[in-house]
Amino acid sequence: MPMNLILLERVPKLGQMGDVVKVKPGFARNYLLPQKKALRATKDNIAYFESQRKVLEAQNLERRQDAEKVGAKIGDLKVILIRQASEALQLYGSVTSRDIADGAAAAGVKVERSQVELDKPIKLLGAHKIKVHLHPEVTIEITVVVARSPDEADFLAKGGTLVAETERAQLEAAEAAQRAAAQAAALFEAKSAEAVEGEAAEAPAAEEAPAEEK
Repeated sequence: MPMNLILLERVPKLGQMGDVVKVKPGFARNYLLPQKKALRATKDNIAYFESQRKVLEAQNLERRQDAEKVGAKIGDLKVILIRQASEALQLYGSVTSRDIADGAAAAGVKVERSQVELDKPIKLLGAHKIKVHLHPEVTIEITVVVARSPDEADFLAKGGTLVAETERAQLEAAEAAQRAAAQAAALFEAKSAEAVEGEAAEAPAAEEAPAEEK
């Protein structure tokens, strides 16, 4: 049975501070209530919220401004993670939100695992754009570079793209076939032109018409 809660801060896809919302009991008990993002929407709690609204709004504004300052500093953050992978660019394992948070910490930026938005673990090499929620109203995007070596990471960080060995072989074969077809077409055109010129040279000159008899 859904639970009625009053939100103490903005919760994405749910509501704004002060909204009374209905949520599943598990979501309330495992996330909203322990994280102090909401209170049960009882008469006493609603009265308490209204009495503290200005204080809560001021605290929220201060946290948001702090988050905006942090976001301005780390908006171009690139988290480098070195992992083993196959020739098909598939990781032997995966990269999770905890790995990203740890990588950010190694780069000198404190990011909580819960702030990293990752629908599913990363399982491919490459440069991945990941959203980080510094505050309910402040979201930035960082780049997580997953590579097999520091040199490969540098290549990816500069905008490079990796190609799987199987895909590379297919591309090279396609390019070779295209070059061969172009060469064959050029050769055919050249031979056709030579044949036309030869026929023109061998054609007999047109006979002159006989003069009229006087």
